Amino acid sequence: MAKKIVKKKKLKVFNLLLILIVTSGLFFGVYVYLKLPIVNLIVKGNNYLNDDYILSLSGLRNYPSFWLTSMNKGEKKLEKSDYIVKAKIKREWYHKVVIEIEENRALFSKENENGKIVFDDGKTLSVRDDLSFRVPRLINYVPDDKYSDFVKGMGNIKGDILQKISDIEYVPNDLDKERFLLYMDDGNMVYLTLTKFKMINYYNDVLEQLEDKRGILYLDNGNHFQIKE
Repeated sequence: MAKKIVKKKKLKVFNLLLILIVTSGLFFGVYVYLKLPIVNLIVKGNNYLNDDYILSLSGLRNYPSFWLTSMNKGEKKLEKSDYIVKAKIKREWYHKVVIEIEENRALFSKENENGKIVFDDGKTLSVRDDLSFRVPRLINYVPDDKYSDFVKGMGNIKGDILQKISDIEYVPNDLDKERFLLYMDDGNMVYLTLTKFKMINYYNDVLEQLEDKRGILYLDNGNHFQIKE
């Protein structure tokens, strides 16, 4: 009976080692790439909040990994702040991260509450020492049943007009319990009611017609101007 010859297969050790080296190199290369840090951080949309506060709060201040860092978690951290309404963080080429902020708009300060600031969402806060706001000052008490509408009315005032108002006083009379007096930086005074708060947005247009005269603008009952003697 003839013997069956079995050929022994030689292990191609070199090829196996080459595959292992290439595979390991690929994994290491991917790992190193994923660990590459953020190169550039850009903050947009902030007016009174400084960049350092936003970067610290988002968790991106120390330039962590561009790919392994959760941008969604950073957005949630930012939106927990009383000063931020909405945050969007997005990656851009090359390893650049852009943080877009929508700040909670400051509307006025309350003299009867030690200068606390009232914001667009109705929150009243004792603000941080490193923040400063150019907002009107409410110098007296507004009844609770009028207050929410007052805050809403203030929120409808344009930013450039809001900065021209120095003080606000609640001054109801027998005819209207929703009447306010606005003291302007230029020396004029403006009477408004809650239903006509948006009218103050036309203040610049009215000024052009006054020919540098100073006085009292009545927008609470009709639209007329009384010149100061």
